[in-house]
Amino acid sequence: MDLDIEGNAALVTASSSGLGKASAIALAREGVDVAINGRDPDRLAAAREDIEAAGPGAVHTIQADLTDPDAGPTLVDETVAAFGGLDHLVTSAGGPPAGPFLETEDTDWEAAFELLLMSVVRLVRRAEPHLRQGEGTIVTITSRSVKEAIDSLVLSNSVRMGVIGLEKTLSKELAPEIRSNAVLPGPHETARIRELVADAVERGDVEDYEAGLAEWADNPLERIGDPIELGTLVAFLSSPRSGFVNGAAIPIDGGATQSNL
Repeated sequence: MDLDIEGNAALVTASSSGLGKASAIALAREGVDVAINGRDPDRLAAAREDIEAAGPGAVHTIQADLTDPDAGPTLVDETVAAFGGLDHLVTSAGGPPAGPFLETEDTDWEAAFELLLMSVVRLVRRAEPHLRQGEGTIVTITSRSVKEAIDSLVLSNSVRMGVIGLEKTLSKELAPEIRSNAVLPGPHETARIRELVADAVERGDVEDYEAGLAEWADNPLERIGDPIELGTLVAFLSSPRSGFVNGAAIPIDGGATQSNL
């Protein structure tokens, strides 16, 4: 399916690896010019090569830490300068540390709030006038933890709910010029998951890599997700092919979530 977004410009945060990178790859395959972001310059350079090889879209790299209050404005301004505009904003961020509530300090809450919620606030605030120039879209990558709380992930369970509340509000306040949606991933075979599985094999907790991967596949499809499957969904939500989808929060977890809504 031609998504009809060739020649558009997108900014994808936290995209030097993982689900952000997969989203950038999916957009580049459709001919979208993509600005990618990360903290590590070497990882950014490697991601740029992979994304450029994936499709005809141009790739611009921006090194920035999303917890820095200046990062959002900088990322948007550099994207607009590089591509002459901004049509699509995809927000992604690494997960906050795991741990139970009683072991979580105020500083942990503040850091999670800056990383997960305020980074999106600042990005959208700066991007809004540019996104209004065409059929602008915002896609926030959060977690299935907003549907069902996950044990020992109190920070993600709590703060990501604020991102969903923001996304739903934006879908009303910024429409009809800008559509806003969220995707809620379960486990996907990212570099982080591969590392965790390899560590489990080394410790002897599982027999081999495939057995370790199977332990993450707690869903009716009996497999873990491929990151590009999420990236393809992000690209679809960024396109006019999803033109009547607004304010949605879409799980992509193989059916693992047990909630009806």
